[in-house]
Amino acid sequence: MINRLQLKRALLLLIFLTGAFAGLGYRLVDLQVLRHDELSRLAQDNTQREYWQAPRRGDILDTHGNILATSAPVKMICADPSLIGNEQTIVAHALAPLLQLPETDLYQRLFAHISRDAKGLLVTNNLHYVRLQKNIPDETWQKIQDTMNALNFGPAQNIKTNFQFFHNLRTAAIFAEPDQMRVYPNGALVAQVLGFSSAEDVVMDDHEFSKIIGRDGIEYALNSQLSGVTGWRVTETDRAQHELVALRDEDVHPRDGLNAVLTIDSVIQNILETELAKAMKEHTPRSISGIVIKPSTGEILAMATLPNYDPNQPNTISPETRDRCITDVMEPGSTFKIVVVSGALNEGVVHLNDPFDCEQGHFAYAGRVLHDHEPFGILTTEGIITKSSNIGAAKIGIKLGEDRLYDYAADYGFGERTGIPLPGEVSGILHPVKDWSKVSIAQIPMGHGVAVTRLQMAMAMCALANDGWLMRPMLVKCLADRDGNIVEQYAPQRVRQVVSDGTDKEMIQALETVVSPDGTAPGAAMKDYQAAGKTGTAQKVENGTYAADKFMASFIGFFPADKPQVCISIVMDEPKEGYYGGKVCGPVFREVAERCASYLNVPPDENMQQQNSMQVVSRDGNKNLQTP
Repeated sequence: MINRLQLKRALLLLIFLTGAFAGLGYRLVDLQVLRHDELSRLAQDNTQREYWQAPRRGDILDTHGNILATSAPVKMICADPSLIGNEQTIVAHALAPLLQLPETDLYQRLFAHISRDAKGLLVTNNLHYVRLQKNIPDETWQKIQDTMNALNFGPAQNIKTNFQFFHNLRTAAIFAEPDQMRVYPNGALVAQVLGFSSAEDVVMDDHEFSKIIGRDGIEYALNSQLSGVTGWRVTETDRAQHELVALRDEDVHPRDGLNAVLTIDSVIQNILETELAKAMKEHTPRSISGIVIKPSTGEILAMATLPNYDPNQPNTISPETRDRCITDVMEPGSTFKIVVVSGALNEGVVHLNDPFDCEQGHFAYAGRVLHDHEPFGILTTEGIITKSSNIGAAKIGIKLGEDRLYDYAADYGFGERTGIPLPGEVSGILHPVKDWSKVSIAQIPMGHGVAVTRLQMAMAMCALANDGWLMRPMLVKCLADRDGNIVEQYAPQRVRQVVSDGTDKEMIQALETVVSPDGTAPGAAMKDYQAAGKTGTAQKVENGTYAADKFMASFIGFFPADKPQVCISIVMDEPKEGYYGGKVCGPVFREVAERCASYLNVPPDENMQQQNSMQVVSRDGNKNLQTP
């Protein structure tokens, strides 16, 4: 009996042990095989850290190395929810004012969220890493550290077994990562050329980091060159989340972005924007634009449109602050006369002294009556430029012919983008000859029936200031690394020679008369330099017809006329208190030109100085004669 009982007990024990070992075996298979990937990932999440390191975005500099845009070091404030325990309320209450976040939002973000993915695997969101706030200055980060160290968590913090937890909470639960913020030290200066940028959250291998992305202007056009290459680090940490450097697996340093050196001169840019602001106040146009170019190279020394914006303040950016120099088209009006007259001179169709009957201001052609702003009789080719006669330009266009007029307009760059390295440039409108009406040959020479950008028109004038050579506008001088080593150098680019050197000199002779007392822009005349240029006044087109009281006014000129150093374009959209280009834009040209000449130390014209001296002597002599 006893033996049978013992046997039964032994059998039960064997069954129990077999079941226990089977259960243990199943558990081992479950942990080591079935759930190996899931648990391995959770274990890695507890100790292994992968950091993506954003490169420093390159600076944008002016031609003399002055900083126009830079990246300032700031902090990205982050949290490790696993180290906060149940103390979210106290931490959120203390840090919300410093982080400038609503306390309730911060409270929610301090929790780790555990869920299962589509495969049923456990997924922990923000277990060790959650981003709280960006663009935090170093001084604010120091206040955050001081606040965390001074937090009082009540009696629980004095229990010996809790010492390590509260130590980690104060010193490691809230941490900072290096970050950068785009800064434009000069505010709105040259804003539309620089463009603007914004921080974008980028996710790589389940890790989120901030990256600055260019949104407009040079920031957008050179985004890849300015951005650099991201680095990363894979490492192990201890229970307090301190890195174990000896266990660091990978450490690839980021490659900083390149610096972009522009052709922009900050001083000339400031001169231009200051004078534009004065004219904006005086004539209250919808907008006013200005461009300053070095004709021989095509270098853009300054370019601006008002109203503009401050890239440091995104709320100031709107469609009204766009870069109208390249994004908007307009009928150029009389500035376009340089195309037809230079083309006709170049073809030998006309000469400077050839006379044209301007019909006393009324000329019927192809069923239309063309008008002049004044009743002119006989004018020479030069006089047509001096007086800006629409009828005279139309008659020259008729002599030149449709095909040749179109070819010269295309050769000057109209109807295609200039190639300036900025986003948003449009090509303008130059219809092929087959689409012209019967009157187009008479209208286009006076700047009607064609649409141009402000930059296109300025580059065409620069061609006449550069022996007839059209240049591609140059805005980027070079790309360099942080040590100043040149990585890529850019050079001026000739596009084509539009007219001969001889024709060019004849055109300059005619353009000089525009700023004379007999011309349309005496207000553009400079004191110590002979300037040359052309006025433009064009009615705006609205709903398919010309508006009676809305005009585009412009003046484009250069100096010194015999050896041009600077070309300046001024354009106003719907100016008040006068609308003729010579009246409202000519004086702005003069002010910008005089200040640029002084800054650049351009030698004065000897002939102009002699004329000024003679005028002074004459005035003094008259005064002496009047003295009793």
